Amino acid sequence: MSELKFHWFLPTNGGDGRQVVGGGHGVEAGAAGRPASVPYLGQIARSAEQLGFEAALTPTGAWCEDAWVTTAMISQVSERLKFLVAFRPGLTSPFIAAQMAGSFQNLTGGRVALNVVTGGESKEQRMFGDFLDKDGRYERCDEFLTIVRRLWTGDSVTFEGKHLHVEDAVLTQIPDPLPQIYFGGSSPAAGKVAAKHVDVYLTWGEPPAAVAEKVEWIRKLAADEGREGQIRFGIRLHTIARDTSDEAWAEADRLLAHISDEEIARVQDGLRKSESVGQARMLQLNQGSKDGLEIHPNLWAGVGLVRGGAGTAMVGSHAEIADLIEQYQAVGISEFVLSGYPHLEESYWFGEGVLPELTRRGLWQHPTPQHSVTASVPFGSSKAAS
Repeated sequence: MSELKFHWFLPTNGGDGRQVVGGGHGVEAGAAGRPASVPYLGQIARSAEQLGFEAALTPTGAWCEDAWVTTAMISQVSERLKFLVAFRPGLTSPFIAAQMAGSFQNLTGGRVALNVVTGGESKEQRMFGDFLDKDGRYERCDEFLTIVRRLWTGDSVTFEGKHLHVEDAVLTQIPDPLPQIYFGGSSPAAGKVAAKHVDVYLTWGEPPAAVAEKVEWIRKLAADEGREGQIRFGIRLHTIARDTSDEAWAEADRLLAHISDEEIARVQDGLRKSESVGQARMLQLNQGSKDGLEIHPNLWAGVGLVRGGAGTAMVGSHAEIADLIEQYQAVGISEFVLSGYPHLEESYWFGEGVLPELTRRGLWQHPTPQHSVTASVPFGSSKAAS
C-alpha cells in the first residue's frame, strides 16, 4: 500500500470561525470571526507542521486572498510545511507560472506543490478577463501544462496551440525538485487532462464506493496515455474528530444548529447554477436538507449545505475516523487534504488524536523526528506520559 500523507488547509476565504464558513463556486463567502491575517495563518501553518501535516492547501478565486502572495508570506513564518498553491491556468502565461513555481521552490527549499484549478464558473472567470467556455478552459489547461512540464526540463520550448503560443522559451532557473501537480475534476474533459499531466488526482469526499469508481476511471485513462501507475490519488475532506463518537456528533450538530434554513436555500440556489460536475455531485449528497446527512458511516454531508466545493466531513472518534481512512486507502487513496472549523483547533484534534492512531496501526509516520512524547497523547486526554 502507498504511504499515507496528510495535508491541512489555510482559510484565506474570508477567514476562520467556529461555524461553517461558506463561499466558493459562485456564492458569496460567509462571515468569519478570525480574519485571514499573516499572524493567524502563520499560527495554523506552524501548528500543522508540528503535528505532522505534509502541506497546506490554499484556495484560489475571487472569494479569497491570492494564494501565491499569501503562501510566500506564510513560508517565512514557518519552517517545514509545504504549500499546495491553488492557481488557475490561463490567468497568467505558462512561462510566468513555471518561473513563479521555480522561484518559490528554490527559495523555500522545495516547499511548493501546484493545485491546478481549471475554473468551473464562467461568470467568475469573466471577472478575471477569461471568456473561454468550460471546454475551452480544459483545452487551454492541457496546453498550459504541456508547456510548463517542458519548460521544467530546461529545453528551449516552441509551442503553438489553439489557445497558447510560446517561442524559444527557456527557463534558466529550474525548480529542484520539480513541484508535484495536483488536479481535480469530475467531467470527461477533466479526466483527459488529469490522465496526461498530473501527479496526484484529487476528488471531493464522496463515499468510498463512489471514490473507487473515480479512481478506476482515472487509472484507465492514464493507462491509455501510457502513464499506468504514475498517478497517485487524494481526497479533500473536512474533519470532526473527538475522543468519543458522541462528542464528535455533538459538534456536528452544533455546526448544523447555526445554519438557518434561509441560508441553506440561498446558498443552494447559487450552487445549483455551478458548471462544475463535482459540485453537482456534492449537492446530490446533501439534497439541500438537514435530514439524512450521514451518507456513509462517519461521513457527514452537512458542510456542503452552505459551502461550495468540498462539502463532506469525517465525523467520529479517532478510531472511527482512522477506520474510514483505511476504507479510502483500500480503494486507492493515499493523500488526504483536510480542514475543520476552526482550522487551528481542529488541526490539533486530528493531529493529536487520529494521526497517533494511524501510527499505532502502522499506516503513518511523522515526517520529522519528534523531541517530545506529547503528540502521542490524544487531544483532551487526561493521561500523562510516564
